[in-house]
Amino acid sequence: MIVIQPRQTKSSSLQCAPRGKEKNQKNSSPILTMGILFSKQVQRRIAISREKKILTDLHLNSGNEFPGFDYRPPDRKNWMSGLDPQKLRINQIVWPGTHDSATDKIGVPFITRPFGQCQTLSIYQQLVRGTRVLDIRVQEDRQVCHGILITYGIEVVIKDIKEFLAETQSEIIILEMRTEYGHQDPPEFDKYLEEQLGEFLIHQDDRVFEKTVAELLPKRIICVWKPKKADPPKAGGPLWSAGYLRDNWIDTDLPSTKFESNLQFLSEQPPVSNRKFFYRVENTVTPQADNPIVCVWPVTRRIHVHGRLFLSQCISRGCADRLQIFSTDFIDEDFVDACVGFTHARIQGKAP
Repeated sequence: MIVIQPRQTKSSSLQCAPRGKEKNQKNSSPILTMGILFSKQVQRRIAISREKKILTDLHLNSGNEFPGFDYRPPDRKNWMSGLDPQKLRINQIVWPGTHDSATDKIGVPFITRPFGQCQTLSIYQQLVRGTRVLDIRVQEDRQVCHGILITYGIEVVIKDIKEFLAETQSEIIILEMRTEYGHQDPPEFDKYLEEQLGEFLIHQDDRVFEKTVAELLPKRIICVWKPKKADPPKAGGPLWSAGYLRDNWIDTDLPSTKFESNLQFLSEQPPVSNRKFFYRVENTVTPQADNPIVCVWPVTRRIHVHGRLFLSQCISRGCADRLQIFSTDFIDEDFVDACVGFTHARIQGKAP
């Protein structure tokens, strides 16, 4: 920012300052600025340490147990099949999801990749591991991107999804496609999605939420398309509009702040039994530009380990009946097992 100072008159007291004092003031300003920045970073590190301790103490005091906490799906690749598609309703599922799903090969290895990579597994590998909600960002040329970093084309994502669906029979996927912030919509992208996935697409219909998995088969994909300026999907069409997949994103690298805001926003949602949209909670924190640590993994690990703690707090704070999509960076088997275990408990009537 350029600031225009008022012209000084000869009578101004500033004109009378000794030359030596003026020189010392000019020389000290960079040092003063560095001192202020250093002080801010020290305070940030103190705040992060304090918030990490809050979550650690919460874990020690309340534990990670919740209905279904000890359940392990015998086959993560087919965990919906294992829970009986005839009984499993769409609104009973706690859907394990990934944040910025297609970033396993984002940017340049060892140079820009650590700043944008949120997953190390391919889309196919994530689905095999148990992921059932995918978050895909695209730009004008149908390349997948995360901010200014780009990776492979959307056809790679489509290929992986089709491969997984060909190898399974009763697994439903929520596929979120959206134009990344700062980019323009790919031309006629809705038509492209319909052409590529048409045989699998579950059409937009509020009644879907109350149906069982078996009632939706052989359709397998709920595809939510969120364009920036293009016309949104129409009611009853093969694609779902943005209002059917909602969340409340808090941009912070403070783990307890994000954890508590997730619980607060979740508690404000209608119960899944009455809701006609999917609501997502993301167990992630975000690197900040004014912090020296800007790589995703060392930042997000501050909250990554507390996925089970969040589920147990949903029970203890009375908002477990609102829980639906639970997403994370760098998804692992334990995160999937926690979501599937909670889903299993709901089917058995042991969880709200």
